[in-house]
Amino acid sequence: MDTNTAYQDLVSHLKNNFYLKSSLDLLQWDAEVNLPSNSGDIRAAQIAALSEVLHNKSTDPAISKLLDQLESNQNKLTHPQLTVLRETRREYQRAVKLPAEFVAKKAETECLSYLAWVEARKNSDFSAFAPFLQKELDFAIQEAEFVGSHTNPYDYAIDKHDPGLNTKFIEKNFSELKTALIPIVTQITNSAIKPDSSILKNFPISLQEQFVREVTEKLGFDYTHGRMDRSVHPFCSGNSQDLRMTTRFNENVPLDSLFSSIHETGHGLYEQGLPKENIGTPLARAIGMAVHESQSRLWENQVGRSKAFWKFWEPRYRELFGDQLKHIDSDLLYLTINSVERNPIRVDSDEVTYNLHIILRFELEKQLFNGSLKIKDLPEVWNATSKEILNITPKNNKEGVLQDVHWSMGYFGYFPSYCLGNMMAAQLWYAANAQISGLQDYIAKGDFSHLLNWLRTNIHQYGQQYTLHETLQRITGEDLSSKHLIKYLSERYLPLYTN
Repeated sequence: MDTNTAYQDLVSHLKNNFYLKSSLDLLQWDAEVNLPSNSGDIRAAQIAALSEVLHNKSTDPAISKLLDQLESNQNKLTHPQLTVLRETRREYQRAVKLPAEFVAKKAETECLSYLAWVEARKNSDFSAFAPFLQKELDFAIQEAEFVGSHTNPYDYAIDKHDPGLNTKFIEKNFSELKTALIPIVTQITNSAIKPDSSILKNFPISLQEQFVREVTEKLGFDYTHGRMDRSVHPFCSGNSQDLRMTTRFNENVPLDSLFSSIHETGHGLYEQGLPKENIGTPLARAIGMAVHESQSRLWENQVGRSKAFWKFWEPRYRELFGDQLKHIDSDLLYLTINSVERNPIRVDSDEVTYNLHIILRFELEKQLFNGSLKIKDLPEVWNATSKEILNITPKNNKEGVLQDVHWSMGYFGYFPSYCLGNMMAAQLWYAANAQISGLQDYIAKGDFSHLLNWLRTNIHQYGQQYTLHETLQRITGEDLSSKHLIKYLSERYLPLYTN
C-alpha cells in the first residue's frame, strides 16, 4: 500500500469513529436538555454501550498498522498530514491501554452522576451526590494509572483537556496572577462606587430570548448548522456541522442569559470555524480547552462588556426593555454590565473575581488527586478555601461545592482551562487591536466580521497543527503570560471604580 492510500485509509477510520462519537455527543446533549426525569438508567446504558463500541473501533489494530507505515514514511507527508499522524498516535496509545469494560462503565457512571448532581444541587444535598463523585474521582485516577503516561495523575487529567500543560506550569501562572489580582479586587471592592445588578428586574424571558438570538447571529453564529436550547448549566457541544448550545433565563438576572449565550457562542464560532473538509480528524479539532475558553471568554468579556459593543447594542436593548431601563442611564447601565461584586457562584461572577474561583477549584482538585482531601470533607474545605481566596462563605452547598456540573461528568483538570483561557483572551485581544486597524470602530458599528476573520485566520483554520504555546508565539511573539490579563483588567475596571 502506498503512502497516500495508507493516509486516506487512516482518515477513513478517523471519520467513521467521529460519526460514532458525534452520535454519542447527541445522546449526552439530550440527557442534559430533553431527557424525561425517570429515563436516566436507559440513557446511561445507551451511552455505555455506544462508548464501548467507539472504544473498540478506536483501538482497532488496523489503525496501529497504518500509523506504523506512515511513521516510516514521514518524509512523504505534509505538515497537516503529520499533525494527523502525531495526534492520532497519541490518542491511540492512550486508548489502547484502557479496557473496553472500563470505558463503558466510566461512561455509564458519568451519565448517572450528572443526573444525581442535578437533583443534589436542586436540594443542596451533597451527601446524595458524594458517592457518585467518589466514583468519578476513582475512575479518573484509575484511568491515569492505566495509561501510565504521567507520574502525577492530576497532570494526566490536565493534559487530557490541554495537551502539553501540567500542574507545574499552571501553578506558576496562577501564583503570579493571584499575587497581582488580589490587590486589584481589594481596590475595587473597597471603592465607594457600588454597582447594584439587582436594578435590572422584570425582563420578559421571551424578549431576552429574542435579544440573545439577534446578538449571537450578529456575532456570526450559523443557526443553519446549530441551535440554542436551555439547560441547568449552559454548555456547547457538537461540531461544525451540528453545533448545540444551551443557556438559561431568569427574569431578574437578564445579563446572565446574555453573557452565558455570548460565551457559548464563542465556543460555537471556534467549532464552526474549523475546516469542514477535515471533519473527524485532528485538522478539524480545537487545540485544547484553554484555547477554546480563550475564544468564548474573548467574545463574552473583551467584546461583550466593551463600550464599543454597547454603543451598537444599547439602542436595541432599550427598544426591547424600555420600561425596565427608563430610569437607568447609559453610564449606569455600562457600570452594571461591568459590576464587580463578590459572588459565591462562579458563572455569575464578574471577570475580575472570576479567576479566583478557578484558582480555588485548582487547589481543591490537586488535593483530591493527591489524597490529602477526602470527598466527605469537601464541603467544609470548599467553604474554608472560598473564605480564604474569595472572602465569601457560601450559604449552602448549592451555592458552594454543588454549583458546577464538571465533576459530575468526570471533567477533572478542566477548570484551569477557564483561567488560562482568560489569560490567552487578553493576550489575543491586545494583538488583535494592534493588527486590525479600527477594530473598536468596527465593533461600535456592529461589524464583528473583522475580529472573527482574524481569529479564523490565526487560530481556527489550523485545527491542532500548532500547540497553545506555538499558536501564541506565532500571533503575539511570546508565550502565555498573566501580565496581559492583569493589564486588561486594570485598564477596564480601575477607572470605573475610581472617584
